[in-house]
Amino acid sequence: MAQHNGNPNAEPPRFLIIGAGSRGNTYARFIKQSTNGIVAAVADPVEFKRRELGRKYVWGDSDPLPEQEFLDWRVFVEYEEQRRRDALMGRKVPPAIDGVFICVLDEQHAEVITGLAPLNLHIMSEKPLATTLKDCLHIYSSMLSRNPALGPEAVFGIGHVLRYSPHNMLLRQLVLEEEVIGEILSIEHTEPVGWWHFSHSYVRGNWRKESTTASSLLTKSCHDIDFILWLLCSPAPGSSNAAHLPSSVTSTGSLKYFKKSRKPATAGDVTNCLSCPIEKDCMYSAWRIYHDKHLAKGETDWPVNIVNPEIESCYNAEGLTAAASKLKHTLEEDYTPGTPQHEIDRRPWFGRCVWESDNDVCDDQYVTITWDDDPLPNATDSATALKGRGAKTATFHMIAQTERQCERRGRIYGTKGEITYDSRTITVYDFASGGSTRFNPPQPGGGHGGGDDGLTRQFVRAVDAVKNHGMGVSEAQVTYVGCTLAEIVRSHAMVFAAEEARKERKVVDWREWWARMVDGPLSRRE
Repeated sequence: MAQHNGNPNAEPPRFLIIGAGSRGNTYARFIKQSTNGIVAAVADPVEFKRRELGRKYVWGDSDPLPEQEFLDWRVFVEYEEQRRRDALMGRKVPPAIDGVFICVLDEQHAEVITGLAPLNLHIMSEKPLATTLKDCLHIYSSMLSRNPALGPEAVFGIGHVLRYSPHNMLLRQLVLEEEVIGEILSIEHTEPVGWWHFSHSYVRGNWRKESTTASSLLTKSCHDIDFILWLLCSPAPGSSNAAHLPSSVTSTGSLKYFKKSRKPATAGDVTNCLSCPIEKDCMYSAWRIYHDKHLAKGETDWPVNIVNPEIESCYNAEGLTAAASKLKHTLEEDYTPGTPQHEIDRRPWFGRCVWESDNDVCDDQYVTITWDDDPLPNATDSATALKGRGAKTATFHMIAQTERQCERRGRIYGTKGEITYDSRTITVYDFASGGSTRFNPPQPGGGHGGGDDGLTRQFVRAVDAVKNHGMGVSEAQVTYVGCTLAEIVRSHAMVFAAEEARKERKVVDWREWWARMVDGPLSRRE
């Protein structure tokens, strides 16, 4: 990954974390652990979560200063606008925030990003960018300068962490730069979500209903679609060629297992795990998943701290028995026919029976993307014209019921060989020699095969390059983040096109769809 030269007069970039949940804590940890950046402030309406993140990464054992914590992003905007007015009047003000990590709920991203956009702060948003195509395009427009031809005025990152793991960076190098299997003809890529992970996040958790968040293809697998386009659509590093755009997309999928018709008859009408007659024998027992598999082993971070964020501090201060009691109380919570729908929708229910929940997102889905020959117009011969731009196909499979948890695997078929990969290894088979070469990329910890750490480092480096090293925003965006805001919008748009194809049982013509759904709305915004 790109790095920049030192500057003895540099001032470390300062960051605000908006959203003090699991992802907010992850990015804060890696800012402090792996970069020269400073976690300068946190914003979250929940005092306990805000104070916990602040104590760990902002103010330590001291009391927080007013500029170090905010009730929410709106309060920060008001503060920052006043700070800038005071600075213009020559008053002494706290140091400025340079960038923001947005780690709120997916459906809040558009409001937060567009609300911050006038401040021209550098922004890193957790994925997905937004839960609707309309909001994605609104974000894109809001981040452009007053003259759209000049591009964005601030660095923009997205939580597509798959791009930043050592494994996937090596895979892309082998495929696109070294061309070890020749031209790509086809790829099969699978995300095995994990049997209990899916039940945690997409049956009981925040992402269980499309009406309150979005499809599971967007909330869980948008970075897998981005990964595929990164390999098959974006030009090789150093190339000035235009992207090789897809020709069509189609998709099939549904909610197959986590629904009432699959509920064991012996469970009866019980809707909460802890009062169910088959709880002790059920593989989806909430108590077994959160207590036996995690808390009882001293594991108080994800997913336990998602069930109740106070369990970690309770465990550290009072021990396992008190923490288990707090966990049990949370898991016993349930809704009834008389519970208002808005109350049901606003929060997860981690003790709810997985066959009695109100979830509706797919637990099994396929996406097929095709490309046609798209030769370069001024190439000297046909082979050169089609290099990296020949016809090809990609299939993606997201499946809930798997042993592995988010450990992607796949095969890439080329003209000269074949690659198989999982999240640990890459094996290249050469047709001509009949030999295989196995690669074992580094496996750093921290989540997503080192992708969380890698994304954080690259975004902070981009901000630092702009702040301290005279680099322009566009150059820093490409050099360090490695993708543009336009690419971010394109990969999200592909998810929305795939969902249209699935729901309407059709094949979507990509270029026609893009012209109608993206170019048209954007032109009307200008």
